[in-house]
Amino acid sequence: MKANEANLLRFLDSTKQFQVPIFQRRYSWERRHCKQLWEDIWRVGKNKEIPSHFLGSIVSIEAGSPTVPKFLVIDGQQRLTTLALLLSALGRAIETRHVDIRIDRNRLEGYYLFNDKEDGELRYKQLLTPHDRDTLIQLLEIGEAFDNTSLLVKNYQFFEKELRRADLETVYKGIQKLMIVDIVLDTRSDNPQLIFESLNSTGLELSQVDLIRNYVLMGQDPSTQNRLYKTYWQPMEQSFGTEYAKRFDLFIRDYLTLKTLQISNKKQVYESFKRYVADKREPEALETIIKEIVHYAKYYVRIALLEETDQELRACLEDIHALRIEVIFPLLLGIYEAYSQGVAGKADVVEAFRLIESYLFRRAICGLPTHSLNEHFVRIAAVLSDDIQSKGNINISQILKGMFILIRPLHFPSDSEFKQGFLIKDVYNFNRCKYLLHKLENYGREEPTSIENYTIEHVMPQTLSEEWQTELGEEWRETYEKYLHTIGNLTLTGDNSELSNHSFKEKQEMPGGFQDSPLCLNRGLAQAKRWNETSIVKRAEMLSEKACKIWIFPDIGTSGV
Repeated sequence: MKANEANLLRFLDSTKQFQVPIFQRRYSWERRHCKQLWEDIWRVGKNKEIPSHFLGSIVSIEAGSPTVPKFLVIDGQQRLTTLALLLSALGRAIETRHVDIRIDRNRLEGYYLFNDKEDGELRYKQLLTPHDRDTLIQLLEIGEAFDNTSLLVKNYQFFEKELRRADLETVYKGIQKLMIVDIVLDTRSDNPQLIFESLNSTGLELSQVDLIRNYVLMGQDPSTQNRLYKTYWQPMEQSFGTEYAKRFDLFIRDYLTLKTLQISNKKQVYESFKRYVADKREPEALETIIKEIVHYAKYYVRIALLEETDQELRACLEDIHALRIEVIFPLLLGIYEAYSQGVAGKADVVEAFRLIESYLFRRAICGLPTHSLNEHFVRIAAVLSDDIQSKGNINISQILKGMFILIRPLHFPSDSEFKQGFLIKDVYNFNRCKYLLHKLENYGREEPTSIENYTIEHVMPQTLSEEWQTELGEEWRETYEKYLHTIGNLTLTGDNSELSNHSFKEKQEMPGGFQDSPLCLNRGLAQAKRWNETSIVKRAEMLSEKACKIWIFPDIGTSGV
């Protein structure tokens, strides 16, 4: 390892090229990072008493080249790239504003951005990963790019805006004071992966999957890196679309949970992955692992991003999503694998999904804790995996029924428990309220109806008039406090603001009221003669009977376990 303190501009002022390897993450600095850099440069630029400002380290590996020395950037690409954006914008600002600061655009670019005597890609002092490469080149060459959503473009525009009103000489003085530590690794004696991990542990903001991708690809020769990345990793990243940054870490965690049957801490997924592949570091074994990750990523995209094209399966997944409990995803991945292999049929998978939905919803209505659900579902996934290996074809829904009923810690609430919780739960403030009303409304309908344009309506309103107090009877206060937000007093309406605090009879008869409503939920309300505790309880009991048919309790007599 060679480490030297260096002035940034002198560091850049020679023929060389810094390449960001394909295993590195995309350019990810946001405006706040650029704003901080700008403020630091401005501060040191206008203060003669400050001799320098330390920007950070640039860690690279010599890649060799017969003409232009090349360096693979292990750490520092965000800083280098952002400085390139600023220098490019500064050069154009000098030219546009005709300011004399003892350097012009041509020299600024020729010294620090381009290898002027070279052609093609060798012309550029920096080459980013394929995701960002063309965008940076377009910005450096013409000051604009086709991808206006890119952070590169947004940050370039930020610097352009600041430079329009700034004293350009002060900015350039500030840039001249930037210092770095130039660290060049010797691959014969230095371990780039260990150094990379050390840098990450001291503050480099990388996701767990960034670390995993680097771990998988960094140790391979360049041709293997390119092949693995372009064949497997890049298409997998693209399949996640805009959700990549948010979802990819979660996917890897769920994948490892399914494969190891152990739950990784969210911040230790990388360590779990390294343990998982500890004996699979040979190129062929590692490629097999990558193929497997890509294989399960296809399932995950269908599950978590609702990319499932089969309408029946998609409907199941949409309802499971509405419950907002993602600890079941490892189990769903296992079920999809069984389905994909032909070990389980579609009807069985649909029944299994509906059973899982019922289990989760019944527990939520009954207020049962969720902290141990991940352990329960890992246990179920383990049983399914064993059965697949030992029996071949299996019936997943039957296995689930047996486990839900026979294993006490899983506890699937019975119909009586479910009804009891259903009748008294404050479902208005329940974060699955719209899902609950949607399912009740569409049960038994030949053509499901959307409730997106409907709002939740309290039949007995949240603010009681004297007329409503009379409607409820002498014990109106107790009725109000006990039943206001319960299922018996809630419905859906497209005219919530119109119904407001009107009397019950007015809510029935006015335009857009219960008698005009096309919703099944409002049929009983349209026919009721009055609204009081008895009416609320009667309606709640009727809806609870319907709920037991929607969110079914498994019949142990058909489990075969």
